[in-house]
Amino acid sequence: MTLAEAAARADELASAGDQKGLATLRQQWDEELEHAARSGDYRIRAQAYRAIAQFRFRQKLELVRRGLQDESPAARGSALIALEGLSRDHPGDVNGMRRLLEDMARGDPNLAVRRLAIVCLKNGSPARETVTLLLGLADDDEQDAELRKTARAVGLALQKRANMK
Repeated sequence: MTLAEAAARADELASAGDQKGLATLRQQWDEELEHAARSGDYRIRAQAYRAIAQFRFRQKLELVRRGLQDESPAARGSALIALEGLSRDHPGDVNGMRRLLEDMARGDPNLAVRRLAIVCLKNGSPARETVTLLLGLADDDEQDAELRKTARAVGLALQKRANMK
């Protein structure tokens, strides 16, 4: 079984609520996942970050953080997808990486990575600085139209959550 196949199986187990089976699979693939995340091949690193989310491997958040700083846009994107999935019910995950995510949203050289960073920010607490950044990006005519649209949607959603408190 490959890491991709194990990750798909882990996703099935998690979806079915089989926590024992998922824990067993995590234990079996822990070292392989760590090794893949440190590979010299960006495609293997990207697969490793996707697998972290499929395994629901919250213990690997520091590995995800490292992935956010990877030289490869594909690996950074996969790490962002993993963070977004892991943080849906855990805003602290995004809050702990907020500055890094804001920096990525503001200026990552890859447009898709910037948009993914913005999407991740929606799972965090509605910090005023984040809302200001996102609405500023949304109003910046020099930005890509899809990035502006995403920034506006996430910024307004965070603003709405802040106003409900």
